Amino acid sequence: MKLYDELVARGIVQDKSHVELEEKLNSDKLSFYVGFDPTAKSLQLGNLFVVTTMKRLQDAGHTPYVLVGGATGMIGDPSGKSDERNLLDEDTLKANLEGQKSQLEKLLSYTGDNAAVTVNNLDWIGQFSLIDFLRDVGKRFRVSEMLSKDSVKSRITSDAGISFTEFTYQMIQGYDFAHLNKEYGVSLQVGGSDQWGNMTAGMDLTRKMHGNQAFCLTVPLVTDSNGKKFGKSEGGAIYLDPTMTSPYKMYQYLLNSDDSSVIQYLKYFTFLSLEEISLLEEQTKNEPHLRSAQKKLAQEVVSYVHGSEGVDSALRATSFFFGQKIENVSDSEVASIFEDVPSVSLDASFLNDGDYLEMLAQTPLFKSKGEAKRSVSQNGVAINNEKCADLEKKITKADLCSESSMIIRKGKKNYCVIEFKNS
Repeated sequence: MKLYDELVARGIVQDKSHVELEEKLNSDKLSFYVGFDPTAKSLQLGNLFVVTTMKRLQDAGHTPYVLVGGATGMIGDPSGKSDERNLLDEDTLKANLEGQKSQLEKLLSYTGDNAAVTVNNLDWIGQFSLIDFLRDVGKRFRVSEMLSKDSVKSRITSDAGISFTEFTYQMIQGYDFAHLNKEYGVSLQVGGSDQWGNMTAGMDLTRKMHGNQAFCLTVPLVTDSNGKKFGKSEGGAIYLDPTMTSPYKMYQYLLNSDDSSVIQYLKYFTFLSLEEISLLEEQTKNEPHLRSAQKKLAQEVVSYVHGSEGVDSALRATSFFFGQKIENVSDSEVASIFEDVPSVSLDASFLNDGDYLEMLAQTPLFKSKGEAKRSVSQNGVAINNEKCADLEKKITKADLCSESSMIIRKGKKNYCVIEFKNS
């Protein structure tokens, strides 16, 4: 199957600027770019869709340019926003840029004939004086066309309105395309469907400034069955940075995908063939309780983002809820795996032969020391998933599963995290 046909079959193409782009993607070797503004130090799971799309184009022989928005990040994109963004300081922007850059360099190939190239638009936008920018770039924009962009129209009619700063965002992004076209021969911009107005502005500016034909391709915005943005959980965004969102939490988020959405997610976010996905679709219809598609989605995405080690870590963490002994984990892993579990803090001195039953009585699992004693006597209490029926047991550092934490389980499903802290 030709590249463009596969993109369509996977539901990846939302809009394209020209019909001839189909043949160019199938036959030519294009240089294309995607822009990422450093609004956070990590990309989110929702951003991964455009990254996997970049990887598909790269695997087909096209060359990706990763644009990190050192300049546009200072301005703020009004697209999809009902209020003005808070402007970030220079140190925060720099840290965010480095974080996103390091992630993207792991997800795309930076070697070979069509190696990915990272560029920062501050390198050229930062060279302009205000007068030069207005003369060279602003002169080629028509206010009527700028006002007609959806991202602008929706804000003008809102209570929040739009500042001149955000109004000019499309001019800066437009110049990015023109600059990359002149300096690197980039002829295609890829982005989310909410970027269509900004992208076509760049396409038109490239033609006006250099007389070159440029193209745009947008991908759909990904949502779940309830219309909520993909990659958003009750606890917030699912980040690609493992220190912000653990591989376990990402795995669980994907594992909980609805049957109605999971097949489309497999087409968007994985590199499984359409034939393999079709088989998973049949299994979902015939044996939905097995959740084969969800397990494969979670495995493939976590592997792509975090490697096989991330998958192993996620599966191991999952096994803790099925009784596997909890040991050799970090405090941060405990916090992530058991974030929805009650927790208490005890003084670290308790680890010097503290009373087992007294410790249990200080957790929300037991109302009193007497209740704790009855549960222990009935072999109903486990420390780090290992049953402990010793009424005379003393608590020491050897009972910790991480640097300073212990997991108590009452019965089969009631957990509590105990954190031991120095006073």
